[in-house]
Amino acid sequence: MTKKITFIIFAVLCISVGLYPLMYFIVDRTFGLLDSKSDLLLQDVFWNIGFYTHILLGGLALLIGWIQFSKAIRIKNLKLHRAIGKVYTITVLLSGLASLYIACFATGGWITMLGFMVLGIVWLYTTFMGYSSIKVGNVSKHQKFMIYSYAACFAAVTLRIWLPTLMAVFQDFLLAYRIVAWLCWVPNIIIAYWIVKHKKLNRPNVS
Repeated sequence: MTKKITFIIFAVLCISVGLYPLMYFIVDRTFGLLDSKSDLLLQDVFWNIGFYTHILLGGLALLIGWIQFSKAIRIKNLKLHRAIGKVYTITVLLSGLASLYIACFATGGWITMLGFMVLGIVWLYTTFMGYSSIKVGNVSKHQKFMIYSYAACFAAVTLRIWLPTLMAVFQDFLLAYRIVAWLCWVPNIIIAYWIVKHKKLNRPNVS
């Protein structure tokens, strides 16, 4: 029962934050993190392409990725599992590459920039390894890397939990943002490592 409730909370968080990027099309452009950006940057075409590619496709990856952890769907509807996996991989590729570009303009200087760039690299690498593993039929390796991949993707959720918490503690947005650039994903990867080490991940071949 506890496991089921935990999974439901997990799914609700993924869906809610996955839909969050739509808010940028509903309210004023200074909404959320854009409020910390300069007018010059907000008018830059390439930055805007990178930003909206990242948040929209990253949001889609978050929105659909949690479904892959449903054992019932994975076993009973293999075609859906494969289709979602392909869409997830493509969205991560595009969103991850865009994240590396916009990280160069991250608020808070090099500490923030480095934190988000490493996150982008981890996200891209683990997703690529997960995809390449299943292509050669290595299910166990595929599952392990996709757990890490979605842990990196889930940083979108943990960032929105940690940032207001840190701001309440420090009363300083820049300090909170520099910390959250690392805190939003490093604990996720640690938890993913624990899951990989303690869970039985070998399943029937789904390649």
